[in-house]
Amino acid sequence: MKVLIYSARDFEIPYLKAANNSRHQLEFTNESLCSKTAMQAVGYDAVCIFSADEACFLTIEKLKDFNVKYITLRSVGYDNVNLRAAKRLGIKVANIPAYSPHAIAEHAVSLLLNLNRRIIESNRRFKRFNFKLDGLIGMDLHQKTVGIVGTGKIGSVMAKIMHGFGCKLLGYDLEKDEELETNFGLEYCSLEQLCEQSHIISIHVPLNAETHYLINDELFYMMKSDVIIINTARGAIINTEHLIEALKENRIGAYGSDVYEHEKGVFFKDLSQQVPDDLNLIQLNALPNVLLTGHHAYLTEEALTNIADQTFQNLDRWAAGESCPNELTQYETN
Repeated sequence: MKVLIYSARDFEIPYLKAANNSRHQLEFTNESLCSKTAMQAVGYDAVCIFSADEACFLTIEKLKDFNVKYITLRSVGYDNVNLRAAKRLGIKVANIPAYSPHAIAEHAVSLLLNLNRRIIESNRRFKRFNFKLDGLIGMDLHQKTVGIVGTGKIGSVMAKIMHGFGCKLLGYDLEKDEELETNFGLEYCSLEQLCEQSHIISIHVPLNAETHYLINDELFYMMKSDVIIINTARGAIINTEHLIEALKENRIGAYGSDVYEHEKGVFFKDLSQQVPDDLNLIQLNALPNVLLTGHHAYLTEEALTNIADQTFQNLDRWAAGESCPNELTQYETN
């Protein structure tokens, strides 16, 4: 099978080549998939894309015209793919349902610990030989209430880690995890109750029509004034403008995130010589109680290996004419 891999980064290419083991004919491009770059897929059976790529209706129409039959994602999230259009046009789509929930959850904990204990500010002072302690007070995580919004694969790992810190756990999800309830003392409640009671809120739900702007002004007003919010899911789960106002007005304590609502076209690039034309991003980046990273929570040896392995497992199934367990279009209804 001939496969064009979009948004290929230098650091991941060795993992992809090793997992492929010369089974498929691969070509790599560092450009993102969109309606303009879809032309590059002429002559390929499949394309492999990342979360920054855009497989909208127009793009998928073009891929169909170019006889592309398969789209495999190197990510869990698939909100950037129009599954309905893909199914209607006969293009199969698969994702990586769980490449390393530990990588994401551990990154969320890193953001939390850095924000809470003012690690970056303390280190900045240290590099200048300023050893004053003013403004560096944090809180013990022990016995604090942590709200886990989404207790799936990543959220459950986050809950277990925070249980290890001695935290009380609250959870919000459409489906309950009995193991978390029985073995880790997690209590399920409404999202409103979770926001009212939690000292820390960590977000781990997928982005869809139901979760878009799930966290907004109505909930920000319910939260504790010193709450720390962590988001390693998707940027648009939080209303960014409402978030900025809540931070500026000191209605919430701090925000740590590996994602951003309008990260497309910005993240995964070196823009150090230019200022992005995005006032919300500029404002977030300037706030002292905000810690942002550029969507690299997944970036561990184990995760990259698993992503590559599962990518080619998807392609192998399709190449053999077999059903693919990770296929998303088989569940899409027109």
